[in-house]
Amino acid sequence: MSGRRGRISDDEINELISKLQALLPESSRRRNASRSSASKLLKETCSYIKSLHREVDDLSERLSGLMATMDNDSPQAEIIRSLLR
Repeated sequence: MSGRRGRISDDEINELISKLQALLPESSRRRNASRSSASKLLKETCSYIKSLHREVDDLSERLSGLMATMDNDSPQAEIIRSLLR
């Protein structure tokens, strides 16, 4: 980022807000975000990241349960192991 060291311009902040909005699911996006909505966008982003962590934890538990019921030498277990590499 250009500008004074340690200082971000308003244009750079707006650009970063737009980039962050693009990463959120469509339902969370807000069009024409202004500087005043940056705080709300950051809160929504944090909430979304937390939900992604919960989803990863849930999927990990489900996968562990599936692997526990599967024969380690089975073709299915090998496929799962190869996907996790």
